[in-house]
Amino acid sequence: MSQHVTSKRLTAPDITARKGKDPIVSLTSYHAHTAAIADKYVDFLLVGDSLGMVMHGFESTLPVPLELMILHGRAVMRGAKHALVVVDMPFGSYEESPQQAFRNAALVMKETQCGAIKLEGGKRMAETIRFLSERGIPVMAHIGLTPQSINILGGFKTQGRTQAQWAIIEEDAQAVTEAGAFAVVLEAIAEPLAAKITRTIPIPTIGIGASPACDGQILVMEDMLGLSPRVPKFVKEFGKVGAAIEGAIRMYAEDVRSRAFPAPENTYEMKD
Repeated sequence: MSQHVTSKRLTAPDITARKGKDPIVSLTSYHAHTAAIADKYVDFLLVGDSLGMVMHGFESTLPVPLELMILHGRAVMRGAKHALVVVDMPFGSYEESPQQAFRNAALVMKETQCGAIKLEGGKRMAETIRFLSERGIPVMAHIGLTPQSINILGGFKTQGRTQAQWAIIEEDAQAVTEAGAFAVVLEAIAEPLAAKITRTIPIPTIGIGASPACDGQILVMEDMLGLSPRVPKFVKEFGKVGAAIEGAIRMYAEDVRSRAFPAPENTYEMKD
């Protein structure tokens, strides 16, 4: 496994400059300890609002409050020293107006010290992306399957699988690029369309269930580690951490019940 460590923390312009070069590596992270491990290998870490489902048991990302994103953003910043840290703007924190988005995004950056924020939406969010970018807030866009819109989309459905859908998604990609986004996540988009968008726009595309032709890839860390009970088709499990945790807990429980733990080496003796 190769390590990717830089002498200084990567920035949004560093990620933009990687367009068309070596693939950009990224993962989600929600805690200091996983951030510290991943920091050796990734270019950016996303504090995704997926933490609502992965860590807190919500059925979607919609209930996640801004305060929770800030809490986890701080933790990841304490663990990561080199990767750019991007924090998701949760549902309801930016859609009302560019001014609302600026207030909340500025709060996130002040409170966490992260290097950028991410928000969902293409053409409809272009004005907001431009407003934030012009005021010093780097924005990563997110188009295709946008989980905060599942009630409109009718669930977690792949986008762009028919030619009739292509024009709208391509317009979204062009709109966020022209508005000043430094990169764009393409989620659950048919491979030929994701590849075409990557060729067409001058900012990096970060694929999740998109195309190997994207400029980078991202996965939810718990999914790729084998910690999640169910994962989408686009996930490859690179580990079986869930099974390892269960095995360790089972052995612990057996040792406690048999009084094999704690053993003498796990206890403290008197000094006198």
